[in-house]
Amino acid sequence: MKTKYFIKTITTSLIFPVIIFITAGRIDYVQGYVFLFANLITALMNFWTIRKDIELMTERSKVDKDSKSWDKLILALSGVIYLISVVIAGLDSGRYKWSPDFHWSIYLIGVVLMIIGQMIFLTARKENKYFSSVVRIQKDRGQTVCDTGIYKFVRHPGYLGMIISLAAFPLLTGSIWSTIPIIIAIILLIIRTYLEDEALKKELTGYADYIQKTRQRLIPKIW
Repeated sequence: MKTKYFIKTITTSLIFPVIIFITAGRIDYVQGYVFLFANLITALMNFWTIRKDIELMTERSKVDKDSKSWDKLILALSGVIYLISVVIAGLDSGRYKWSPDFHWSIYLIGVVLMIIGQMIFLTARKENKYFSSVVRIQKDRGQTVCDTGIYKFVRHPGYLGMIISLAAFPLLTGSIWSTIPIIIAIILLIIRTYLEDEALKKELTGYADYIQKTRQRLIPKIW
């Protein structure tokens, strides 16, 4: 299982850099290498932090029949929109230069933001043993509310990490125009947060009480 998960993680992390180089139409594409580097680093972080939790690894590798249909739709839309972001970035900063060249510090900020976002995401995943890749009530695993660690501050720290990583994308690829689909992707994540909250409140014992204790969904002490 570990080997299969590792191969899947690395392969997935390479797909989008390959696409960005194809759309850029050239090999001497600095932003593409920055994107590749950031993807490989976060992929290795992803595997390293889950390598000892085979049960969670198995859970995140499947989509059960009781997964919420609206969540599968949002995930599909998010995947398409992210692909569009990658294509736009490659055409923009790689092929046609619609955006001006960024200062090197902007690319660095993008990489740092992506890593910070992934650190928040992976911290949430490590804390919550029911951290599935799709929204479902895991009755087969005896799911309970996770209200410890980072979950004391916000109810959806994983989504917060994902939003930060998405926001980093235009910076590390040097593409202003990719901001448009990225904003749409972030809006979808916020909608997903709301729908997941509602589902958990109705179907997961103790979640309504958890909402009373941890009132912020995404941003500590703000929202």
